[in-house]
Amino acid sequence: MKNIVVLFFLIYSTQTFALDSFDKETNKVIHEMYIEIKGTQLKYDLQLTAIQKQIDGVNSKLILTKIMEEKLELLILKDQLKENYQKTQLDNISDISKIRYIKGLQIIKILYEKVLSLDHHFASVRTFSEISKMANPNQYPEFEKVKQLVKDKRDKKQGFDLTSVLGTNTLVSVINTFSNMMVSGLSKEEKEAELAKIDCILDFTLRMQTDLNTIYFETAYLQASNNSIKSDIETLFKDYTKSINYIVSLEECRNNDDWDKVSSQLDAYLIAMEKAEGVQKNKMLINLEFPIDRLIQFITQYNNFINEGEKFYQKFSIILNSYENEKQCESKLPLEYKRLKSDIDIAIDKFNVAYRPVEINGTKMKEILYGINEFQ
Repeated sequence: MKNIVVLFFLIYSTQTFALDSFDKETNKVIHEMYIEIKGTQLKYDLQLTAIQKQIDGVNSKLILTKIMEEKLELLILKDQLKENYQKTQLDNISDISKIRYIKGLQIIKILYEKVLSLDHHFASVRTFSEISKMANPNQYPEFEKVKQLVKDKRDKKQGFDLTSVLGTNTLVSVINTFSNMMVSGLSKEEKEAELAKIDCILDFTLRMQTDLNTIYFETAYLQASNNSIKSDIETLFKDYTKSINYIVSLEECRNNDDWDKVSSQLDAYLIAMEKAEGVQKNKMLINLEFPIDRLIQFITQYNNFINEGEKFYQKFSIILNSYENEKQCESKLPLEYKRLKSDIDIAIDKFNVAYRPVEINGTKMKEILYGINEFQ
């Protein structure tokens, strides 16, 4: 048996070696669960095989013996072996359910931290506080100076002032400034000199305003989606721990570091399940199984969101690098623009590493979902 176990782990290690560089948290728990389930299956398969051999031996003796007393004893022994076989099968299912449930709790804990980290990330992205400054020339001191100069030099009879509402409108403000400049007392050389001070600002804001607003609104969408994910995992935890009589919310559990209480509640439940029999034991086992299936569904939802988020940020990167006069206007572009580009690159890296989708598919999905392997 020892040699078989060693062989199993040698085979498995070659399959998972390439996964070492993947996410070191959630996927690590998934791999641990996979190994523990496989080890448990192997242990019980050996026990079941041994019992089946005994049953086969009894059947052979029943065919050969002619003595009634021996037949009766063999029949009684066969019934005992069958009961033992069924009990071993149930113990196998029970132990795998325990592994899945405990590892599931670990996964929920890790994913919740990732979701909270994402929430913090979206809340702190500079697009919310600085995109209006980048997209509106009225936020640039250089443009304000030119506006004021033109206003002071304009022909009072032909020029006009905008209302407080229209004055904040990017396009209207730019048109008004140019109109007033045309009827101002500035010479041609002075007009050209003033335009040279703001040409890059106007070019950048007018070209990029729509794109920058796209980043703003789509980031807001991602944050709203993450809030939905956060609500879903909190509901999942509530359903997950209800069966073990733990009624504290996930947020409160995390804030109070109450994970030991969850573990003790689970231990008490497992002890009660060990003592239960028949229908009651099956019911308690189902109570462990159902929330695990919900967890698998949530993992799929989380993976889809992370994949979607990464695509959005790749799109943002393309948008920010699409400004065609970047090199020509580099010295005059706002620092917020350069920092936002850097933030987007960092975010893409985080989606690839820190928030990486949970690896659970194919054969491994069957193993974790149903506690069976492809050879059964």
